[in-house]
Amino acid sequence: MGIKLVCENKKARHDYDLKETMEAGLVLLGSEVKSLRGGGGNLKNSYCRLKEGEIFLFGMHISPYPAALDNHEPERTRKLLLHGREISKLRGKLQEKGLALIPLKIYFRDGKAKAELALARGKRHHDRREDLKKRDMHLEIERALKIQRRR
Repeated sequence: MGIKLVCENKKARHDYDLKETMEAGLVLLGSEVKSLRGGGGNLKNSYCRLKEGEIFLFGMHISPYPAALDNHEPERTRKLLLHGREISKLRGKLQEKGLALIPLKIYFRDGKAKAELALARGKRHHDRREDLKKRDMHLEIERALKIQRRR
C-alpha cells in the first residue's frame, strides 16, 4: 500500500536540533481517522510527554469530520503506541536537560496511522541564524559551481 503523508511539522527542523527519530502508532477514533485521510491534521505547536509510563501526544489538531454523528474533540490528548523497551529508553533520555520529544510527521503506512517522532534539543536564536547563513553559503557555492560547469 505504501505511505500517505497526512501532515508535517516543517517548523520543527528549524526550531530544533534533531538527534534521533522513531516511529509510533496512534490511538485514534473513527472520525479522527476519516478526517486525517482527508488531510485534516495539523502538528503546529504539538509535543509529546511521558505520563504514567506511557507516551501521549498533546496539541495536535485534527479537524472534525463533517459526516460524523458523534464527532471528536479536535485537540484532545492522544496516546502513542510504543514498545516498553522504547518507552524506558525514552524515559532516560527525556530526563536529560533540554531534550524534548517532538512529532515530525503523521502518515498512514499500510492503512495504519503512524507518527514520526524525534528526540530534539531546542535551538537558540543565534543557532538558527547560523543555520540560515550556512544554507545560504551552500546555495551560493552550488550556483557558482553550476555556472562554472556551463562554461
